[in-house]
Amino acid sequence: MNDLAAWLAQHNVNVILVLATIGLVIGAFALSHLLRRPLQDFLRQSASRLRLPYEAVMTVTRLLMGALWIVVAMLLLEIWGVSVGGLWTLLVSAATIVGVAILATWTMISNITASFFIAFWPPFHLGDTIEILPENLSGRVIDSNLMFVVVRENSGAVIQIPNNLFFQKMFRVTGNNNQTLFEEYESKTEVAKRTGFDRAG
Repeated sequence: MNDLAAWLAQHNVNVILVLATIGLVIGAFALSHLLRRPLQDFLRQSASRLRLPYEAVMTVTRLLMGALWIVVAMLLLEIWGVSVGGLWTLLVSAATIVGVAILATWTMISNITASFFIAFWPPFHLGDTIEILPENLSGRVIDSNLMFVVVRENSGAVIQIPNNLFFQKMFRVTGNNNQTLFEEYESKTEVAKRTGFDRAG
């Protein structure tokens, strides 16, 4: 232990800072592990009340966990004496350069944007079978992320379909038993009419 302390002192590494860093990282892992399940349960309950799909719950959970790790990274930089303000200026400059490059590759942006539309206003759900027309690519939706919808074919092969393709092509969805608000209203109206006729008869 003394040898380690001497080595750290020789290389101008503060033992307290190292211990604080390790403690913060372990605490962040523990906090993310403890919060993930209650957070998902709360979001599922909120989603059921607001009629949001499960994919939206997954997206919000990932964003919140990402925000937690960004806060941890900023705290670590403060502990080690790195100016967050200077780093922010560097990040903005880098983001500007990267933004110009991303504009040149608009496909990436369109896929990310499409993923949010698919998550919050889903044309299909996990487990549904989709078929892209006229290519006749079909399979069961098993996952979705910022860039692709992952589909498994009947043969077992996995196809990764870019998200923006669902806004450029026609596609068929089967296995989706969720009624739209209009269909629910229509079925309730039909039931009310039949009930009214039965009573009148």
